[in-house]
Amino acid sequence: MIFRIIFLAGLAISALSSASAQAQSIFDSLKEAVKGSQGDKSAENKKNVDLTGISTSEMSTALKEALNIGVKEGIAKLGAEDGFFRNELVKILLPEKLRKVDATLRGIGLGNLADQGLLLLNRAAENAVQEGAPIFAKAITSMTFDDAKNILLGDSTAATDYLKGKTTEQLFTAFKPKVEGSLGKVGADKVWAQIISKYNGITRQGIETDLNSYVTQETVNGVFKMVAEKESNIRNNPVFRTTSLLKKVFGAVD
Repeated sequence: MIFRIIFLAGLAISALSSASAQAQSIFDSLKEAVKGSQGDKSAENKKNVDLTGISTSEMSTALKEALNIGVKEGIAKLGAEDGFFRNELVKILLPEKLRKVDATLRGIGLGNLADQGLLLLNRAAENAVQEGAPIFAKAITSMTFDDAKNILLGDSTAATDYLKGKTTEQLFTAFKPKVEGSLGKVGADKVWAQIISKYNGITRQGIETDLNSYVTQETVNGVFKMVAEKESNIRNNPVFRTTSLLKKVFGAVD
């Protein structure tokens, strides 16, 4: 009798577990369906945006205004002292190859030297970033009417992505000699030569790294992060639409 009760209880528990699993599965399916429906609806809403009364010229000009604002503000912020170093969005950290160098120096009481080396990488980027202004200006000016509508109805960083595709290589080429000069100007080259020399002496290794290329790429990345943040703000928050044209065009997409 006892075994029969245990057996029946086991069947009941199994049935309940199965029902619970089925219910969870159904619930998960419903969540995915709702999520997919919302995504489809969002995409459909974008397609069905009524742009009547807004000319292609206005779309293009509004996008250029948004990008110009993002670039101007971004470069001004990044080019100031601590523009990279105190901004967690763009702060240049050590490349992976040098993280063990940093850890070793800190482990033997040379944390100040490691901190100085990191600070100076960011100082070099701050000193070089202004070189990008004319390149951005040329790319923004060359945006065509055909680009405008697709960018306007794109995602929150579509204009920045357009700019990235047009300028990344040029920016790297323009920034690299400036970064190299900046590394020397702020003393980063000498400090890092000292850091790597100490590390190689302690560990008896021969580590090398191309800091110039690394800082150059991080400088390029930092500018685009700032521009993307500004574009996203303008698209998603009317407070950041500081001109009548931005209000008109991006307001129509809301």
